[in-house]
Amino acid sequence: MLWIALAVALTACGNRAPEQPLQKNLQQSEKQFQQEIKQVEDTRPVIAAFGDSLSAGFGVEPGKSFPDDLQRLLDAAGYRYRVVNLGVSGDTTTDGVERLPAVLAIHPAIVIVEFGGNDGLRGLPVVSSQKNLATMVEALRKARVQIVLAGMTLPRNYGPEYIQSFEQMYIDLAKMYKLTRIPFLLEGVGGHPDLIQADGIHPTAEGAEIVARNVMKYLQPILPSHTH
Repeated sequence: MLWIALAVALTACGNRAPEQPLQKNLQQSEKQFQQEIKQVEDTRPVIAAFGDSLSAGFGVEPGKSFPDDLQRLLDAAGYRYRVVNLGVSGDTTTDGVERLPAVLAIHPAIVIVEFGGNDGLRGLPVVSSQKNLATMVEALRKARVQIVLAGMTLPRNYGPEYIQSFEQMYIDLAKMYKLTRIPFLLEGVGGHPDLIQADGIHPTAEGAEIVARNVMKYLQPILPSHTH
């Protein structure tokens, strides 16, 4: 297909040397084509990091998000899984529900559900956040996907009553659906200025490495031994 596109382009240019924009477009097409081939050839089961900016790697360089670090940990330990980053900065649990079809479309074996932080920071009703998370869990369970639920907390100025109900949401969901739960995704990172960016919320690259280790701690026991 790429050679056909090149021939058509050259004919349109009257057999002149391709102009720079054409070369750039062809290079982009070739890169995309190679990426698609690589994805098709990679038959490893998928672990999807499905969440918001904490999964997306907000504020760190490409390749430095916790899903990237998790892939390195899995590779080093000999587990044959491919981690797919499905984090979108700013997403709430409502956005997560809307993105469910895209998650299910890649047929993941395991999904790390990491939502709720933006709901909490906006002060949204916990009952609605819990309902949305339950919708995600039920859809994933119906598709026979294993789920790891990432628990979160909020800054202390949100008040003890709201914070307690917010944290309890993850506990209740994990108990109701018998899920693997990470008590606090940012354990060992939150509250440490050297591991958190200036916004006080998102991990630095070093912090993301710790987050990946937190995830690995709870993920590893549910990984089938034959993939090791």
